[in-house]
Amino acid sequence: MDIEDFGALFEESQKKSGKNEGSVIKGIVIAVEKDTVIVDVGMKSEGRIPLREFTVGGDAEIRAGDEVEVYLEKIENKNGEAVLSREKALREESWIKLEKACTNNERVSGVIFGRVKGGFTVDIQGAVAFLPGSQVDIRPIRDVTPLMHITQPFQILKMDRKRGNIVVSRRAVLEESRVEQRNELLGKIAEGQILDGIVKNITDYGAFIDMGGIDGLLHVTDISWRRIGHPSEVLALGQSVKVIVTKFDTATKRVSLGMKQLEQNPWKDADQKYTSGTRLTGKITNITDYGAFVELEPGIEGLVHVSEISWVKKNAHPSKLVSVSQEVKVVVLDIDAAKHRISLGMKQCEDNPWAGYAAKVNVGDVIEGEIRNITDFGLFIGLEGDIDGLIHHSDISWSEPGDVAIKNFKKGERIKAKILAVDVEKERISLGIKQLDNDPFESEFEGIKKGAVMTCKVSEVKDDGITVKVTENITSFIKKGDLARERQDQRPERFAVGDRVDVKITGLDKESRKVSASIKALEMDEHKKAISEYGSESSGASLGDILGAALDEAKTDKPTKKKK
Repeated sequence: MDIEDFGALFEESQKKSGKNEGSVIKGIVIAVEKDTVIVDVGMKSEGRIPLREFTVGGDAEIRAGDEVEVYLEKIENKNGEAVLSREKALREESWIKLEKACTNNERVSGVIFGRVKGGFTVDIQGAVAFLPGSQVDIRPIRDVTPLMHITQPFQILKMDRKRGNIVVSRRAVLEESRVEQRNELLGKIAEGQILDGIVKNITDYGAFIDMGGIDGLLHVTDISWRRIGHPSEVLALGQSVKVIVTKFDTATKRVSLGMKQLEQNPWKDADQKYTSGTRLTGKITNITDYGAFVELEPGIEGLVHVSEISWVKKNAHPSKLVSVSQEVKVVVLDIDAAKHRISLGMKQCEDNPWAGYAAKVNVGDVIEGEIRNITDFGLFIGLEGDIDGLIHHSDISWSEPGDVAIKNFKKGERIKAKILAVDVEKERISLGIKQLDNDPFESEFEGIKKGAVMTCKVSEVKDDGITVKVTENITSFIKKGDLARERQDQRPERFAVGDRVDVKITGLDKESRKVSASIKALEMDEHKKAISEYGSESSGASLGDILGAALDEAKTDKPTKKKK
């Protein structure tokens, strides 16, 4: 038998013994050299395996004579030696066990030992598995360091032996345990119960607390007795907290939690501590359009309404007057401890400039000041004590309408005015410019009587009537319907500016300085008089005849009443 036949018979015998390439076989350690382990597997020659493949925890636990399982990669290499691997043998053994665990949906133990893109590497009984980042925990974890290099359970999600891929999950194990914990906790949870939890999520309105299987809502108003703008000011993700169950809905399984309820309510005796009139020092914690909140002590805040911040700066936004964290002096105006409300005042800690000014002046005094502001309704004049007095536009001029007279003034101009009224309670000081002079209408009104006939000059003609000057400073507007007795003559265009007309004074209001006049009323009176003196219309005389006779006796120098 030649060498080739012998080799063929040897290979055939190896196949019959089950020693095929790619299989796990048993061998005997012949010797342990410096960095190599020599193993006899019953082949033509021994195989050499690196000592490191037998290393566990830094030391190689292998001696001559030990029986070991190895992986037969090749029956014979170019040197005539068997190519063996201890690592592959262990991996092959692990794969068999892991495939069984995966089939039976069983947990396996492993150690996270490295980081890779998208996740971590896990040593599962000698096989390397991939742990995706999303499968590490139920909630996102920023630092995985505490979970590395410790033995812990995993669930196999997927295995591909051909590609050598194993995907595991730690989260699946936690979720399964979480369901058990949830059911156990739901069975014994009750209102008033104190529990430990971890901040799972933070929102604008509160935080969700994981109590081990159950999530509860900790509303922002139940975190602390003091004002909190956002839950993140007090809480952080992953933070351990102690909470109390404030409400548990058995139907929906919803749990409401509280933290401040574990502390003493600072409002309990607040109504006795903060009585009306008490002066205090506090810190501004928040500013709104309607005022500023001042912290008097941790958990107790009061509101200084915008109207109570300053005696003089009424229209300024609170942020222009105070700032957050500023310490201010306040006085308690009112308290409702049941509703956790305290009304505070800042201006009351200072002297009232309105009262101080009122004590120095009298109604009728003449003052001088700068025009600080001009509005549609009047002029604001700066006075002593940084307060303002108002000159209503109706108190600017005797002769001009207010909306016209106000245009004669400019901001920053210094003017004189008379004090008309002082109201400390309403913080108002009324001033007047026209009151510096005597009322020119006073004497002119004395010569005007209701029912009197007066000769006036037309000063303006409009579509709806005419304006006549009753005196030098008094005018009257005669409506279209009062221009003549006859409808066809009630036409404003019959008159021209400068015409002199006779009118009857039908109304007089000294307070509003208004005079009502009518040409029609005068003609009606003359008509009645003519009928009375020259006969009635039923006697056969026409109205023209009667009026003609009356006109013949009229004085020739009498002004015309109407223009044809």
